Amino acid sequence: MSRGGVATYPQAPLRNAAGNPMNIRTALREAIVRLESEDVPSAALAAELLLLHVTQRDRTWIYAHPEAPLRGEQGQRFFELVARRVEGTPVQHLTGVQEFWRLEFAVTPDVLIPRPETEHVMEVALARLGDRACKKLRVADVGTGSGCLAVALATELLQARIVATDVSAAALRVARRNAENNRVGTRIEFLECNLLEAFSFGAASPAAASDFSADLKFDVIVSNPPYVALADAASLPREVRDREPGVALFAGESGFDFYAPLIAQAETLLARGGLLVLELGYNAAEHVGALLSSPAWRDVAVANDLAGIARVASAVRK
Repeated sequence: MSRGGVATYPQAPLRNAAGNPMNIRTALREAIVRLESEDVPSAALAAELLLLHVTQRDRTWIYAHPEAPLRGEQGQRFFELVARRVEGTPVQHLTGVQEFWRLEFAVTPDVLIPRPETEHVMEVALARLGDRACKKLRVADVGTGSGCLAVALATELLQARIVATDVSAAALRVARRNAENNRVGTRIEFLECNLLEAFSFGAASPAAASDFSADLKFDVIVSNPPYVALADAASLPREVRDREPGVALFAGESGFDFYAPLIAQAETLLARGGLLVLELGYNAAEHVGALLSSPAWRDVAVANDLAGIARVASAVRK
């Protein structure tokens, strides 16, 4: 039967097709088969994460107790979530969380889901800062979304003061929640603005109400900006294209629209010796490298991800 277009399953006791009580092992197996039959990517991982969410258990318990019965209400909820995943809802929207940098982040459709690739931004920033990481730094996270970079940096740079910007008020609400949940809320200021325009060219608002006055310089600017070309929208997975915010994904026809203005702002707003770290989109390395070839920058570097794809560009302000 169905309810609101979503498949539902019988109440307790939950039983399989043979009429036998369903346990952890059989529920997981059935869910994987259902997801695979619908060509859902990473079907086994999706089924496992949804089962952990519903049972409120960890992986160790799940695999140590495969014969434990799946209670009726748990089973119904589990297979409802499996059905929604088949319909294209991302796992993270079903569980409400995503791990990033060993931290847990709340995720909603208002923000881009944090991805492992973005952890390379963290790695490059911390490696290039070196001993400076223990100093009192002023840090900006541009286009913060869920706040994953700002929050993760706050847990690593213990003396830093961080400002995180985004054009989306809804995204900033999620980011504030994540900062508070990870106990760094008092060290991050969230501002609604495009890129760093609140601080650029003597802007009076909203920087006028900010702890970060416009006449001071940043020591570090990081960003995972939108970088998907509009022409590539059709090639994105359905759950990305239809369920994640387009404002956080797309950057014009080429996918490069945000790099030039952000780098120009960084030239003005970074202190001498300040560090800029940017996540790169597909084929963006050459374009960004050209922008950073100006006399304002030195020590330009590009780091590859584990797949050998150019993922992070970084440079130091002369």
